[in-house]
Amino acid sequence: MRKPDVKGPRFREKRISILTVDTLKKLKKKYPEYKDLNIQEFKKIIMTYNSILMQGVLNNRNGIELPEGLGFIFMGSCPPPKVKNIDYKKTIENGAEVTYRNWDSDNRLLKIFYTNTSAKIPFHNKQVWAFKATKDFRKMASESFKKNWSKYIEVLPTQKVSMMFNRAKRSEFQREQNINPTLPEGYDEFKM
Repeated sequence: MRKPDVKGPRFREKRISILTVDTLKKLKKKYPEYKDLNIQEFKKIIMTYNSILMQGVLNNRNGIELPEGLGFIFMGSCPPPKVKNIDYKKTIENGAEVTYRNWDSDNRLLKIFYTNTSAKIPFHNKQVWAFKATKDFRKMASESFKKNWSKYIEVLPTQKVSMMFNRAKRSEFQREQNINPTLPEGYDEFKM
């Protein structure tokens, strides 16, 4: 194996944050009752809300539904990849190719899924929306997955997440129909 160039050039993607003073000014302009809110309080409110959402994803097997019908986030258990996942540090130390093995989770992989295809209210340009978990969220999700990997929904590589949600909606609708059948007025099962 060829050793990587540790001192080589790196590409760093530009990061965009909405927790800025400009966003706070727009919020104050739209909602004047929050004129006394400062940037630290604003950030604290957003981060607290995000941590509550994060805990919801970790604690609930089926994940969470985002507010305003923006979609769903859940953690899924996936089979091991066909591509080798090489541990470069150990490979360089041992001189032979060493791959990562997920012994804690029976070789299963954790993936955090976001979908907005089955949102209750369709919104414009939903194909543009994406979700990228923060480093803290990924770390906490990994620890939770190692503790109880069998709890999470199994997602096969060929399975569409949107189809899973549609199937769940159909079965829920059928359960509701079976519980409360709609009968016409004046219906008597003994009079034919």
